[in-house]
Amino acid sequence: MKIIIRSAKIIDSKSPFHNQTVDFLIADGIIEKIGVSILDIDDTTEVKFDNLHVSQGWFDSSVSFGEPGYEDRETIANGLNTAAKSGFTAIALQPNSYPIIDNQSQVNFVKNKANGFATELFPIGALTKASEGKDMAELFDMKKSGAIAFGDYNKSLDNANLLKIALQYVQDFDGLVIAYSQDANIKGNGVANEGIVSTRLGLKGIPNLAEELQIARNLFLLEYTGGKLHIPTISTAKSVQLIREAKAKGLQITCSVSVHHLVLTDEKLEGFDTRFKVTPPLRTEADRQALLNGITDGTIDLITSDHNPIDIEFKKMEFDTAKNGTIGLESAFGALLTVLPLETVIEKLTLGKTVFGIENNVIAEGSKANFTFFTPEGKSTFTKENILSKSKNSAFLGTEIKGLVYGILNQNQLVITK
Repeated sequence: MKIIIRSAKIIDSKSPFHNQTVDFLIADGIIEKIGVSILDIDDTTEVKFDNLHVSQGWFDSSVSFGEPGYEDRETIANGLNTAAKSGFTAIALQPNSYPIIDNQSQVNFVKNKANGFATELFPIGALTKASEGKDMAELFDMKKSGAIAFGDYNKSLDNANLLKIALQYVQDFDGLVIAYSQDANIKGNGVANEGIVSTRLGLKGIPNLAEELQIARNLFLLEYTGGKLHIPTISTAKSVQLIREAKAKGLQITCSVSVHHLVLTDEKLEGFDTRFKVTPPLRTEADRQALLNGITDGTIDLITSDHNPIDIEFKKMEFDTAKNGTIGLESAFGALLTVLPLETVIEKLTLGKTVFGIENNVIAEGSKANFTFFTPEGKSTFTKENILSKSKNSAFLGTEIKGLVYGILNQNQLVITK
């Protein structure tokens, strides 16, 4: 298949064509030529959009679907198609299916289900068997089958010795441990950020300390063991500072933040709308600003949608008993542009692949064509019509967003949103 992409502005700081508006000729999934006004060629597909921008394909480091076991929430097929039309050419799949992805056969199952799609699926294996936090899972076998990291989704490991052993063990095969950080004892029965809003609403609070204490412990363990540790979806100002200090020491530590923690605060809980019940909880404006500063100064390595479909019957409940989670693939780009500059957004959605050992394809002649097509211009309101996921539990419904995703090109497949 041959494709000509017309008048596209390249946003790729690693590319010699960064910020230039050019044409591309793609042949069988490889960039054959980049230049101005490439001549028409027979039997080619032309890609042309208003104010077209092109970057390396975006990567989301934390995506939950459901299959196997929770297909009513989301299937792998529809999830990958949703990711493609949301601009993502690769996603890291969390292990929170049923059964949990904690062995070689489960890794192979989800990888086989993802064959043939434009968006690539990279499984995260559970760190412990059934994500119960008791015994270490079959990490090496899962690594051989294609797992890119190991962690128990949204479950903090209480057993410090088990995390220590895991950090030591994975060094033999250059593995990456993911450590969600929230002290269960301090969290208790909390359902919202502990502060003025939770007090006013009568909701049980989760103090910042629940996250920060666990992060401090995990950083001490990393300093002792060596190895590589990734802390996902941090949410407080002190967490940013702790990781900033750990990086200054030279520790191999990376972290991510979710889109909703960069854009929303606990003020959204005023109406007791369970769409805003997430983990970790939405924090204060001061925390949100600290997270944005952490993005700007490089402390925070990745931005994730933390896409987590939830059955409607588990969201249409009293706030205390509703499940945590929001979908986020479809709204991620547009929401981020409301709080961050375009080049920062693109950097955090692309360069983070290296954290998980996934190849980055710089936009240059001879490279693999792995692109996201978009425009940063225009404003719109995010509505249910924009949701492609089976579940509709979006925290961004009714929110003004910027820009528009046109589609992706990856795996020699072109996916256009409309």
